[in-house]
Amino acid sequence: MNIILLGPPGAGKGTQAQRLVEERGMVQLSTGDMLRAAVKAGTPVGLQAKAVMEAGELVSDAIVSALIGERMDAGTGSGAIFDGYPRTAAQADALDLLLEERGQALDHVIELEVNEDALVERIVGRFTCAVCGTGYHDTFKRPKVDDICDVCGASEFKRRPDDNEQTVRTRMAEYRAKTAPIIPIYESRGLVRRVDGMAEIGQVTAEIESILGDR
Repeated sequence: MNIILLGPPGAGKGTQAQRLVEERGMVQLSTGDMLRAAVKAGTPVGLQAKAVMEAGELVSDAIVSALIGERMDAGTGSGAIFDGYPRTAAQADALDLLLEERGQALDHVIELEVNEDALVERIVGRFTCAVCGTGYHDTFKRPKVDDICDVCGASEFKRRPDDNEQTVRTRMAEYRAKTAPIIPIYESRGLVRRVDGMAEIGQVTAEIESILGDR
């Protein structure tokens, strides 16, 4: 089974993808992670991408598509989760070709829908214990004792510098701009299903499992 998982940063794509990896044996194909891994491993596509990046240029659609194909050829378990790809109509066409060349097809496109204001609150309120990494939230999950980690008792906490309202809203706008061109392509094929990304994590997982059906 091959699926595309869509949603803005903070919508929970990573969490849901990891659950599909663990429960179904699928492989998460995250282009950013794959690009870094390919460069580090010195694969043919990785070396090509490294040269482009060192020249200060953006990695082309052709290189990204070659990277996806290289990873697919290495095996994708019981299916692939495309995360962060495709982002343009050209990449959507390239993915069709990659799948066709390997005798495969795209089964589902699942978009995690979010409320922008609620997502801003969810992300901006996040903080973690600087010692053990336990996650907290200003509104939804405060430490039982203020300024003391529930798990390790440390009193030092940290926040990601990009977890601020302006950055989050900019990322939301970028997501809409990049995703808008590809949604109609897949809607015309009847592949798009939407899930409430603001629901409790377990409920989101259950809705995705319902869409994917029996294993």
